[in-house]
Amino acid sequence: MEQFIMKTKVYMGKSALEHLKDFQIRRAFIICDPFMAESGMVKRITDCLDRQQAVYEIFSEVVPDPDIHVVTKGIGHMTAFAPDTLIALGGGSAIDTAKAVRYIYEQGTSEKKKCLIAIPTTSGTGSEVTSFSVITDREKNVKYPLRDDAMVPDVALLDPELVVSVPAAVTADTGMDVLTHALEACASEKACDFGDAFAEKAVKLIFDYLETAVKNGENQDARERVHNASCMAGVAFNSTSLGLCHGMAHALGAKFHISHGRSNAMLLSHIIAYNAETAAERYTKAASVLGISSPTGKTAALNLSRKVKQLRDKIGIPEKVTSLGISRKEFLDAVPEMAETALKDPCTETNPRKPVLAEIEQIFAKLV
Repeated sequence: MEQFIMKTKVYMGKSALEHLKDFQIRRAFIICDPFMAESGMVKRITDCLDRQQAVYEIFSEVVPDPDIHVVTKGIGHMTAFAPDTLIALGGGSAIDTAKAVRYIYEQGTSEKKKCLIAIPTTSGTGSEVTSFSVITDREKNVKYPLRDDAMVPDVALLDPELVVSVPAAVTADTGMDVLTHALEACASEKACDFGDAFAEKAVKLIFDYLETAVKNGENQDARERVHNASCMAGVAFNSTSLGLCHGMAHALGAKFHISHGRSNAMLLSHIIAYNAETAAERYTKAASVLGISSPTGKTAALNLSRKVKQLRDKIGIPEKVTSLGISRKEFLDAVPEMAETALKDPCTETNPRKPVLAEIEQIFAKLV
C-alpha cells in the first residue's frame, strides 16, 4: 500500500510573507544565520510581529550544513524563551536547524506542539515541506539525514521577493538540488502517482526557468517558478525518498565541503546513466515532460542524462572536482571512504538499482 501525506499549509507568490499576520503569534523564536539577522528580511518579519504586539527572540547562530552544537545551543535558547511559534528564515540550513531544534526540544516535554513557520530564502532544499533534517558532525566529517513526520513545518511562506538577491552561483547550485530531488523522486523505489505529479512539474519548471533565474536574477517570474519548483520537489521526495545521488552527495559534501546542491549537480547525470536500464520506464516519464522521445526506455534515460549535463554546463557548474581546487590524488585517496559512507546512507536504500561498493567508487572516479 502506498501513502501520500502533505502536512504543510503553503502560501505562495508575491507578498506571501504578509500572511504572518494570519497566525495568533504571541512569542516567536526566530532562527536564522548572522547575515539574515542583519538584513532587511528579518526586519520585515519583526515589523509584522510588532504590529501583532508579539514578543520575539532572534537566534542567529545557524551555520552552513547545520551543526550538532548549534542545534544543542538553539534548544537551550528556546527552552529559556518558551515560544509558542518558531520562525525559520533562510535556506535549508536555517530550516533544518529549526526542525531539529523543535523536534528534539519536544521529545522532553509534554507541552503543546509549537507551530513552525518556514520561510525559505533560497530555492533548493524543499525543507519547508519535508520531514527530513540533515545535521553535520564536523568532528567526524559525517552528515546525518534525520527523518520523522513530526519535523514537518506547519506553514511555508514562499515569497519570491526574498530570493531575488540570491547570487547566480547559489541559484545554480540550489536549482540543481531541486532537479535532483525531482528526478530521484521519479526514479525512487517508492515512487507513486501523487509524487510523480509534483516531481514531473518541478522538472519542467527547472528546465524552463532555472537558466533565466541564474542569468537574470531580477526576473521575478523565473524566480517565482523556481521557488515553487523547489517546494513541489520537496513534497514529492518527502513521500518517495531519494536515491544514490543524494547518498553520494552527502559523502562528497561532508568530505570536501562542497555545497550540497553542487555535489548533486556534479553527480546527477552519472547517476541517471547508472540507473538507466533499471529505471528506464520511470525516467521515460520524466523525459517525456521535456519533449524527449526515444525508441527505448534506456535511450530516453541516457538522453535525459545528457540534457541534465547540458543544463549544468549552461549555468556554470563544473564537471570535475579538480575545477574546485581539489587535487586528483587527494580526491581518489578519499574515494573508498566516501563510497562506504554513501553505501550506508539512508537515501541510497530507495535507489532503483542496488549498488555495490565498487560501482560507487567508479562513479566517484568520474569526477576527476
